[in-house]
Parts: sequence; structure tokens; C-alpha cells
Amino acid sequence: MATAVLVAAVVGGGVLLLMRRLFPRQHAMKLLQYPADTMRGKTVIVTGANSGIGKALAGELLKLQARVIMACRDRERAAEAARDIQEQSGPGRGEVVVKELDLASLKSVRKFCQEIQEEETTIDVLVNNAGIYQCPYAKTEEGFEIQLGVNHLGHFLLTHLLLDLLKRSAPSRIVVVSSKLYKHGRVNFEDLNSERDYDKAFCYSQSKLANLLFTLELAQQLEGTGVTVNALTPGIVRTGLGRHVHIPLLAKPLFSLASTLFFKSPLEGAQTPLYLACSSEVHGVSGKCFANCEEEELLAKATDEQAAKKLWDISRKMVGLDDQ
Repeated sequence: MATAVLVAAVVGGGVLLLMRRLFPRQHAMKLLQYPADTMRGKTVIVTGANSGIGKALAGELLKLQARVIMACRDRERAAEAARDIQEQSGPGRGEVVVKELDLASLKSVRKFCQEIQEEETTIDVLVNNAGIYQCPYAKTEEGFEIQLGVNHLGHFLLTHLLLDLLKRSAPSRIVVVSSKLYKHGRVNFEDLNSERDYDKAFCYSQSKLANLLFTLELAQQLEGTGVTVNALTPGIVRTGLGRHVHIPLLAKPLFSLASTLFFKSPLEGAQTPLYLACSSEVHGVSGKCFANCEEEELLAKATDEQAAKKLWDISRKMVGLDDQ
């Protein structure tokens, strides 16, 4: 019995050491504390607010008395998430509005923006949070590779169509959720739609680099308007984003344990977007990227102004803005 216990302890310790190497422990996020009425009278749009970071962020904003518009592809799941965060927020909370938005359809994006323009007098914060990760090859309604289409192009059009309202609401903010995996990508201008070759990991990294280049160029376009835009990398967070990643059956228990021990919770992952949406510390700050509520130094590929301008011009054509 003693030998078995010793062997189990040694094996278990080895497994934990391996997981610690594979998934370095991230610094525990200190949860932000703001006065309960910090966002009273402010309207915030959060895309992908029915799960993960988006849902946690919507809940925190609701506690701060914001009017939160949950922009989600699945209206039923969004309504269920809205009920959850309303119950958790308790009395004195803000207001929740559920609206349908499918970022894989530019038609849906245009319909959503038209409704917002007709129904809302102000938009104080737009959080471009929704995303998909390393999914099998697929195309959006308009024929774009789906990770580029949802993570970049859908939000690109969404932001453009809401810019006039954001400018009228100034000072207002745009928050873009990127990923540290941008480091493994590049913008393949020769095959932006991945029609010659598809690598799901590369395409995700490309889309997240596109988020950062979009933030860089948009910040320049918005100078002097009172609208700021900043990006963030949330780190490794326990969400359903990795549902398309294949994990061998025998490894799933270990991966589950590793995610519990070493990954951020959705609430921890939501702290930096909450900071960028609420904090007075970033008032007037624009064109930056943040991690753990601090400014992050980016690789040169993410601060390349020529690449940002080129991607901007191509993206306008792809989503049909040059036709207007």
C-alpha cells in the first residue's frame, strides 16, 4: 500500500510539473472595484456576450448600472445568459438588451447597426469581443474564410457603421479583444482568404494580428474625434473558444485539470476589457494594447503602419464600404 501511494505521488507530481511547464501559471488577476454607479447612464455594446469573457464582462457592467446590449448570434442562448447575469447582479443593476448579431453575415451586421441607429441615442462603449478559434475550414455568408470573417471583417464593418453614433456620443470608447497568439501570425496579403491553403492555427493568429492592425489604423483615423480605441490580450481563459481543438480522449482529464489550475476564469479574463471600458486611467488613451490592465509592448508586426493601412483599404473593399 505504501509503495502504491509513493508511486502515485511521484507520478502525480510529475504530471503536475509537466502541466506547469506546458501551461505556466498566470498571475492571479485582482478583480477591479469601481463605485456601483460608475456606468450609470452609459450604453455599452458587447459582441459575443452570451458566454466566456463577454458574458462575464456584461455581468460586471450590469453591476455598474450600465445599459448593456448583448449582441449575439444565438438569441435564445443570449436571453438565457441575460437572465443569469441579471440574477447574479442583484438589485440596483443596469439594463440588459438582447439583440441578434451574426458576424459571419455582413447582412446581419448591417441589420443590427440599422436597428441600433434607430433605437439608440448614444453608444458610449463598443466592445468587439466575439470570436471563433481554430475551427474547420468554412466560409462566411459572403464567402470569406470564417476566422478572418468573424474575428476581423465582421467587427470591421460593425465598427464603421457605428462610428457616426460613437462620435456623437463622445467621449466614447472602442475596445478590441485580440490574443497573444497574434505573435504566430502574419497577414498573408497574397491569399488573405486562405483559398490556396488552410491552416486553422495560422488563420486564427492572422485574424488576431488583423485586430491589432485595425486598432492601430483606426486610432489614427479617430484623432480629434473624442473616440478612443484600444486592444487587449486576455491571456489563456477557461471558455468554450477552444471547442474545435481536438484533444485525445486519454489527455482530456489532464487538460481539464490543467485548465482549472492554470487558466484564468472568465471573470479574470474580463478584467482588462472592463478596465478599458470603465477606467478614468485610460481616458484619452488610444491606439494601445493592454494585458492585465497594463499597457503591453507589441511585436513590430503589430505596429507596422504600412501593413495597417494596406489591410484597412483591402478590408473596406471586402466588406463593401467602397461601394457606398
